[in-house]
Amino acid sequence: MTDPSPQSTAAVDAAITSRRSIRAFLSTPVPEETITEILRVAARAPSGTNTQPWKVHVLTGAPLAALCERLLAAHADPASATLHSEEYAYYPTRWVSPYIDRRRKVGWDLYGLMGIARTDKERMHHQHGRNYRFFDAPVGLIFTIDRVMAQGSWLDYGMFLQNIMTAARGRGLDTCPQAAFTPYHRLIAEQLALDGQEMVVCGMALGHADPEAIENTLVTERAPVGEFTTFHR
Repeated sequence: MTDPSPQSTAAVDAAITSRRSIRAFLSTPVPEETITEILRVAARAPSGTNTQPWKVHVLTGAPLAALCERLLAAHADPASATLHSEEYAYYPTRWVSPYIDRRRKVGWDLYGLMGIARTDKERMHHQHGRNYRFFDAPVGLIFTIDRVMAQGSWLDYGMFLQNIMTAARGRGLDTCPQAAFTPYHRLIAEQLALDGQEMVVCGMALGHADPEAIENTLVTERAPVGEFTTFHR
């Protein structure tokens, strides 16, 4: 391999650092060829002994609308909290600083931009429900993994997801990775006729960001390198 040029380094860095979780998309279609190319590039993610544990379900058009309709109906049902639960724990059962502080800040920063008061539970519920429309993106991705795979494969999966988001930015597209789908894994499995061995990992919206949406101006903070890094010299 030749040494990278400053231009190629800048392009890669820009694709990574410009990635944000977009929560409002335009209806502009994304060609299937582009989606395929993004997934082809993303599949170069490393995985233990090249196991490649990822499976992707791409939804557009009527299948996307049908899934969204079903999920929104469940979200609107007050009884759904007792009917649906996550199959795996995404978040810790006991929160400590600094993680809980970061979690609260991003939530209140988003709601603040949108003018949603901390006591306005109805608007919060509505905003959360937009997850189940993939924030109006023209492409919805549902990711699954074979239940036989263990924790290491989930690490591999994260690298695959990051590759998708980076490759999308390199093509002028935006994404939003979404763990919000996990409580409704049974509905998703039914709607997509998933194999019983397929476990829902998460979803992702893919498309063009709406430049007029105030929620898309949110830029989350990142800790400086010195805060999370120890150099052993």
